Amino acid sequence: MSERVTRSQTGKTPRKSTIPDGFVETPGTRRRSRKSTANPDRSSSPTEEEHVPGSNPIVDAKQGATKRANGHLNGAPKGRVVDGWSEGADPKVDQNPHFDFGGSWGVSAMMIGFPLLMWYMWIGATYYDGKLPSEPSMSWKAYGKHLFNLAYTGAFPSLKAWVIYWTFLVFQAVLYLTLPGVYSTGKPLAHLGGKQLRYYCNGVASFYTTIVVALGLHFSGLFKLYVLLDEFGPIMSVAILSGFLVSFIAYPSAIYRGAQHRMTGYHVYDFFMGAELNPRMFGWLDFKMFFEVRLPWYMLFLTSLSAATRQYENYGFVSGEVGFVLMAHFLYANACSKGEEMIPVTWDMYYEKWGFMLIFWNLAGVPLSYCHCTIYLANHDPATYAWSKPALVVFYTTYLFVYWVWDSSQSQKAKFRHAERGQMQDRKTFPVLPWRHVENPEIITSKSGDTLMVDGWYKYARKIHYTCDVYFATTWGLITGFSSPFPWFYPVFFVLMIIHRAYRDIQRCREKYGDAWKEYERRTPYLFIPVTVSAPMLHLARPRLTLCSSTSFDRGSTSWKF
Repeated sequence: MSERVTRSQTGKTPRKSTIPDGFVETPGTRRRSRKSTANPDRSSSPTEEEHVPGSNPIVDAKQGATKRANGHLNGAPKGRVVDGWSEGADPKVDQNPHFDFGGSWGVSAMMIGFPLLMWYMWIGATYYDGKLPSEPSMSWKAYGKHLFNLAYTGAFPSLKAWVIYWTFLVFQAVLYLTLPGVYSTGKPLAHLGGKQLRYYCNGVASFYTTIVVALGLHFSGLFKLYVLLDEFGPIMSVAILSGFLVSFIAYPSAIYRGAQHRMTGYHVYDFFMGAELNPRMFGWLDFKMFFEVRLPWYMLFLTSLSAATRQYENYGFVSGEVGFVLMAHFLYANACSKGEEMIPVTWDMYYEKWGFMLIFWNLAGVPLSYCHCTIYLANHDPATYAWSKPALVVFYTTYLFVYWVWDSSQSQKAKFRHAERGQMQDRKTFPVLPWRHVENPEIITSKSGDTLMVDGWYKYARKIHYTCDVYFATTWGLITGFSSPFPWFYPVFFVLMIIHRAYRDIQRCREKYGDAWKEYERRTPYLFIPVTVSAPMLHLARPRLTLCSSTSFDRGSTSWKF
């Protein structure tokens, strides 16, 4: 069960005195009555010897590239590779590097290009009525200078913007440290002998306190919420600069303290992906947990709330389109808050390192580029984008249904992981939805003792929650219509990102679970959407088979699953 406490009551995360600060021992998994496919008699994870990091330096880049194929570097013992770490090897070195995003050149382009794209989209949304900035009469040099002047004049990072942005960040930190919450336990870290980190989670209290304070400031006149729209350009610039600033502090700090993990030896790539796996202040303020929910999604919601207040002041009502975006962003931020204790077992927390990718994305990318649907609606008369009432009914009802699938599927997966470690938490937080947990789920057990749930929503599609995310993103763009391309940046970008992320995850799962993952693909051949194609359509379906990495025939029928 969860421990409901406040920071002031405990001072720090409870821990046993015989293990490192902030860590707990990994409990064995509980027995299940369902029969698994592989190794059914195994009821607990294997016990691994605690690894003491050695002193091997990070290998030369070329040497690492030539030796990664055999699973070890610099003569490190060859063993089972778990999340980039080979048993018995130095955890500071990535024993099985995969250079995503095009390697150093690709991430360099992203670090330069994405901030420029954010400014470019803001210029179009602000000065060109939501259209692409176009000046056919100008030379490329004059055009570039023109765009720079617009950004410099309208989006200069003013002192007011710095105060607004960092006051919000500090305020969230205060809430994180003072409001009541629960503790949650992360996944076992193989390179630390199966030790687990404890995380403090009070997102629900923080989110609703933020809403109450924001509305109090608005209606008291001390800080009108639509100032966030008036100062959007400067605040965006502050967020971009803050993303770089925090990243440039985090990377050398990790190297200086010897806290780096899974390094490739390519400094630009490592800077982008991160050096430190579990950065913490004073042993318990976890930066990844703090940045994951409160900063991006609360800012996104507050931007939509500011659009509603501006529209009400100007027109005396809030349009159905703005109401839809406000509902969507509220539900997303609220879901992240109420499920915060389930985040420690996710990919971002136990695998991704704290580098530019996570830092910039949480501080600037998510809240200030995903919000262009809100910016478009706020900048235009409601009559110019009004949908019919029946269409709005379809928007609201379908969104709520897909939200239920998304929320309950995420809950099923997280509760499964918590239950197998004896850390089940059943919190009645709004909205309490049916089918949040699958009792006695069907599982597949790998040779190493790791388990996969093949039940609930995940018996229909392996990444069904990604499908819901794509639907959310699509509706955020669709509610604005097609007059501006900028609200559609997020849907297009998200689809590409989620496909790439699914590919990365499938690679890792095939390596980690082996034959168990192949069995999961056989049982659940769908990756995103369960679709059955009739026999006459087989010739059209075949080019898409590789997307799901598995195929199967229904019992004696002529339909094909893909």
